[in-house]
Amino acid sequence: MSEFDGLSREELVRIILELRQMVAVLSEKVAYLEKENELLRSQIPGGGKGSGLPPFVKPNRKERREAEKASRKKRTQSFARHRDVQTKEEKHYVEECPDCGHKLSGGWEHDRRQVIDIPETPITITDHILMARRCGYCGKVHVPKLSIKDGVVGKQRVGVRLMSLIATMSTVNRIPVRTIQRMLSSLYGVHISTGEISEILHKVAEFGGQTYQSILREIRGSPYGNGDETGWREDGVNGYLWSISTRSARYFEFNKSRAARVLRKILGYCFGGVLVCDFYGAYNIHEGPIQRCWVHLLRDLSKLAEKNPEDKPLAEWVERIKRIYRSAKKAARREMSESGRAQARLRFEEILGKVITPYIQDQNSAGHVLSKRMDKHMDELFTFVEYPGCPSENNAAERAIRPAVIARKVSGGTRSARGSRTRCVLMSLFGTWQLQDKDPLQACADMIISSQLHVNTI
Repeated sequence: MSEFDGLSREELVRIILELRQMVAVLSEKVAYLEKENELLRSQIPGGGKGSGLPPFVKPNRKERREAEKASRKKRTQSFARHRDVQTKEEKHYVEECPDCGHKLSGGWEHDRRQVIDIPETPITITDHILMARRCGYCGKVHVPKLSIKDGVVGKQRVGVRLMSLIATMSTVNRIPVRTIQRMLSSLYGVHISTGEISEILHKVAEFGGQTYQSILREIRGSPYGNGDETGWREDGVNGYLWSISTRSARYFEFNKSRAARVLRKILGYCFGGVLVCDFYGAYNIHEGPIQRCWVHLLRDLSKLAEKNPEDKPLAEWVERIKRIYRSAKKAARREMSESGRAQARLRFEEILGKVITPYIQDQNSAGHVLSKRMDKHMDELFTFVEYPGCPSENNAAERAIRPAVIARKVSGGTRSARGSRTRCVLMSLFGTWQLQDKDPLQACADMIISSQLHVNTI
């Protein structure tokens, strides 16, 4: 039955009139909303009749996906994670049908899933029993001697791999001694005191003494080296950690002084390459070519412009210097003869000199100090243009010394001269191996074995 059944004719007429009145009101609202919508669409690009453009039509999902595929840049290689080589394989079956209980057999490979885990293997403890034998002819007793070939390192009770692991965790991963102690106990079930761990680090540094000196010889013979220094505390007394780096070697040395004589002691008189450094005066002792760090200079220029936001001529002056530097970088990458590179260097020095001259003469200008600095080191700013392969910044030294800065903030430094030397030797060894893309654990083990073989052959 309908809700209108049983109503009189007069009541039905009244309902019809009310519905007509309601339709008229709604029609007026719809017309008003259509005009307002047309006005809003005319203000949007590509929408409405008033815009003069065809109305915007939202593409459907299929068209949108096809457009994304067409505009997507094709990859030269797949970046999906490659499956590792398995060391163990386990096959899983459903023994019986879960629906009817029928026993199942045979089957085929449906899917494969890899799980990577570490084995629960306790540490290996080997008792080397030395058996004595008496010669039946001369009567002498002979006892065998243990060496690195037997896995014995001097008088240490730990082997080569464990010593390398402790040195790697301490130097590369920057793990504190007590944390190393807990990790060895948790992973391998062996307890090593913190004092023994510290002694192991000292021994590894002693074994790497020759490699440490060979790194320094390599740096002295390099075409260029990045130098930097940072504060370091030894037994609560302030000192400095010096660093010299190349593309394949890193060298660290602690000294209580920050004077130029320390740099002379490190580089000696045989280093004739380009010394890349910041504007610290101690590096002036180098008699060979010097390249001052442009990153430090550009940072100071940017800070100067930020401090004087209303000085538009100063901002343009800073931008001109940046353009000169970018042009010099492009010129350094070009193929040129030695004379051509020397002429290009002189040309950039002349251009920069003209730019900074007005600020040098005006002592009250905001750029006076930086202009004097650039004028003082003018012959050391564009060395990278003349010497191919020489960097224009000191980023290599900054990256090399950053782990030491983090370690200093955590530990506060070292407690003795022996600890400082151990720190410097280990950072030099592991930093060099990192630049040479060597596995630090294996490289450290090889170094220990090599040092012990050398001792046994002497």
